[in-house]
Amino acid sequence: QVQLVESGGGSVQAGGSLRLSCEVSGYIPRNYYMGWFRQAPGKEREAVATISRNTGSTYYYDSVKGRFTISRDSPKNTLYLQMNSLKLEDTGMYYCGTWDADYKYWGQGTQVTVSS
Repeated sequence: QVQLVESGGGSVQAGGSLRLSCEVSGYIPRNYYMGWFRQAPGKEREAVATISRNTGSTYYYDSVKGRFTISRDSPKNTLYLQMNSLKLEDTGMYYCGTWDADYKYWGQGTQVTVSS
């Protein structure tokens, strides 16, 4: 059974940095994608950054390009999201996910709050 556990969220002032981690357990096929999503109050969940386990190619939501970096440590089965130059609009619940065309798995989320 696949399980994802996020950590690293917290409260930070605008301009600050946070590093989110997602520990993954269970078997994940190589063709799965992994990524970070976020959901602000009253808004839909949106993709922030994704990475292909097969090719390593990455995708970033336009508003985080140049500020966020997604990476993974395969031996540790851990996915990271380095977030720099945080803005007020980055506030939300951040979820780690892994998926293919048929299955999708989510973590429980970690809260990120950016204040002025």
